[in-house]
Amino acid sequence: MTLTQDPQLTRQIIGLAMRVHSRLGPGLLERVYERCLCYELDRAELPYARQVERPLRYEEIILEGVYRADLIVRGEVLLELKNIDRILPVHEAQLSTDLRLRSCKVGLLLNFNTASLKDGIRRKVV
Repeated sequence: MTLTQDPQLTRQIIGLAMRVHSRLGPGLLERVYERCLCYELDRAELPYARQVERPLRYEEIILEGVYRADLIVRGEVLLELKNIDRILPVHEAQLSTDLRLRSCKVGLLLNFNTASLKDGIRRKVV
């Protein structure tokens, strides 16, 4: 069963992010939420990679160190963490680009700068 057929993993990740948000609230730096979410992923025994760099190829050149994913959970779900006033179309387009450049088929955009995290979640499947 592929992830797109079984959204259990994304539900679990969202639940962990909600736990972090409910304990910390909005307004902190993105790296604080990232660190706390990693703590929750560890407790849930979900493997992840943090600040994953990937070279970007453009025509004949390879650009090193210019592209980095915040978190990739279980090699399947790309997480883009934000602390912004509101999610704009450009942020959703960024998530789509990130997914296209990675082997991940599912992405979550999590904006922690909201009164309720459920208002700051976007899920993208490619």
